[in-house]
Amino acid sequence: MKRSLSTMLLAGLAALVAVAVPLGAAETITDQSVTDAVEDELLFDQAVPANKINLTTAEGVVTLRGAVNNALAKQRAARLAETVKGVRSVVNRITVEPPAGLDDATLKRDVVEALAYDPATESYELDVSVTDGVVTLSGTTQSWQEKSLAEQTAMSVRGVTDVRNNISVNYSADRPDMEIRPEIEEALRWDTMVDDGLIDVEVDDGKVTLTGTVGSAAEKRRARYTAWVPGVTAIDTSPLNVERWARDEDLRKTKYVNKSSEAMRNAVADALLYDPRVLATNVTVDMTGSVATLRGEVRNAKAKRAAEQVAKRTVGVSSVVNRLKVRPEAERADEEIADSVRRALARDAYVDRYEIAVSVVDGTAYLYGTVDTWFEKGRADTVAATAKGVEGVRNNLEVDREAAALSYDPYVDDYDIYTYEWYDYEPVVTFEDDAEIREEIKDEVWWSPFIDSDNVSVAVDNGVATLTGTVDTWSQRGAALENAYEGGATWVINDLDVE
Repeated sequence: MKRSLSTMLLAGLAALVAVAVPLGAAETITDQSVTDAVEDELLFDQAVPANKINLTTAEGVVTLRGAVNNALAKQRAARLAETVKGVRSVVNRITVEPPAGLDDATLKRDVVEALAYDPATESYELDVSVTDGVVTLSGTTQSWQEKSLAEQTAMSVRGVTDVRNNISVNYSADRPDMEIRPEIEEALRWDTMVDDGLIDVEVDDGKVTLTGTVGSAAEKRRARYTAWVPGVTAIDTSPLNVERWARDEDLRKTKYVNKSSEAMRNAVADALLYDPRVLATNVTVDMTGSVATLRGEVRNAKAKRAAEQVAKRTVGVSSVVNRLKVRPEAERADEEIADSVRRALARDAYVDRYEIAVSVVDGTAYLYGTVDTWFEKGRADTVAATAKGVEGVRNNLEVDREAAALSYDPYVDDYDIYTYEWYDYEPVVTFEDDAEIREEIKDEVWWSPFIDSDNVSVAVDNGVATLTGTVDTWSQRGAALENAYEGGATWVINDLDVE
């Protein structure tokens, strides 16, 4: 999702920008305006080939058609569409047309290896079969989150066109409905990415129904994910309506009242236990005011990062001090770890085409080479951090200096690029006038279903945008930053206060 462009892209789109009409000022939403806004999201994203995707909108329902070369890009396109105000749901009819030359036997080997080389999934008792590029997963996991992680892992393998997830969830114990319902309500209450004020939870023999209203299609998907607590066997969100007025500030007041340190500590600890990437049995949480400190041990670098991300998405947490130590479960020689990283990069659907050199010293993976975009650099970093035995990553990959800056969307991305020490994006030259950029940013903020645009002020000087005002959560602060880049800012000073 980018509106910060290289000089060549800006020149090519100058005419389009000149005739664009900021719809935010009029505060009108039509199917055509929704279609245009979704097309913008796809156009400026570095991981989705927007020119190969067609879309239509009917009464807020967006239908995507076209072709991409990997299953993750298909999924990403739908999630990007869900983040646009006015989108009630997305019908994803995109087809996946992977590069030729990958037979089913090779795909099966790569999927099995991907599951085995990730410390979070290596213990899952799963069977893998592949027919015409479609992967079928069967077996058992101990939670729905583990089932979902296995699906994402398989989907990330180059050549996979789709994943049929037939994994069964085998809970360690049955739970009565009277225990499940309050746990779901509590989980929704503590998730910064869901406004739970208008959501009702019903549980019948482990089957959950969410009714009421949320403010975006992305929030609806997030609510479903959060509701999968132990004991749940199925979730129905069809009665959960998407209405943009549900972002009204008065409806969020009870969610963001001051929380006690003990309540926040328990909420972070519970959220860590639900996330299979973290394996949080050896993680402790301390709260000092609204600052969370994480201590203990995790198995790989990705788990450490995931733990910090989970804590940041807990209501009331203003910042995180990450003191987790990466301690792999078994010792591996550096060259063995390096080989695992190389193989993981080679089978990844996004970065497999690049020649990335890998060396490992004392468990730290060093990456060298050149990629086209910041997204691909971040993707390579994440893939390397996932490999068994990796304690840290030093990402020395070069990025095309004409590449647009990468923005982060918590509803789309599973990592926050702004927290990576190597993210040193240099602003590109813009041909747009400051006044035009300011209006584009204001329009982007208005189209976001996650931010109250009345509380955000925008100033632009020589292409550099400064955001001031207030938001409710750190996730909303990040969303505003993303919107500023999408609006054409070459750099963003984010002075928004989180209240």
